[in-house]
Amino acid sequence: MVTIGPVQMLAVEFGPDAKFAGKIIEELESLERFGFIRVIDLLFVQKEQDGTISGRDYQAEGMGTTIASLLGLETRTLREVEALEEMADEGYPFGLSQDDIREMASALDPGTSAGFVLLEHVWARTLRRVIREAGGVPIAEGFLTPETFGPVAAEIAEAVRALDAAAEETSQRHARRRLGRL
Repeated sequence: MVTIGPVQMLAVEFGPDAKFAGKIIEELESLERFGFIRVIDLLFVQKEQDGTISGRDYQAEGMGTTIASLLGLETRTLREVEALEEMADEGYPFGLSQDDIREMASALDPGTSAGFVLLEHVWARTLRRVIREAGGVPIAEGFLTPETFGPVAAEIAEAVRALDAAAEETSQRHARRRLGRL
C-alpha cells in the first residue's frame, strides 16, 4: 500500500482584477522541490455570470481531474475511488467533505475565479503515523487567520524570534565544530 502524508485542500478566491504572473506556481514548485509538500492536483475554476462553474486548464497533463471530480465537474470510476480510499487514513472522518468543497465553488461571486490545490504534507508522514500508533485521533486542524493571531501576535512574534535565535546559535555551533576538525 502507498504511504501518503496528510492531504490538505487549499482554496483561494481571486477577484475579477486578479493579476496572475506565475509566482504562485513557482512557489508551489519550490516547496515541492525542497520536499515539504507534493502537489497532488491543481485546478483553477471560474464562476461565469450565469452561475456556471468551469475549470480552467493549468497545462499540466493529468492535473485538475481529482479536484474537478470533488467539485462535481466530472465523475470518477468506482475503481479509482476505491484506490484513493485505500490510501486515506483508516477511519476517523475529519476535514472537508465533498459537500464543503462544492459549497466553496458555489459561493464564488459571478466573474470571480478560484484556485484549488491538493497538497500532501510530505514532512508529516512519520508524525501522522506515530500519532496514530499512540492512539491519537485528529480533532481539529487549520491555518490561523490574522484575526485569530491578533490577541497573541506579540507572543507569537517573540516565540518565533527566540526559535530563530536558537536555530542560528545551533548552526554557528555546528560550523565551529566543523572548522575545528579541519
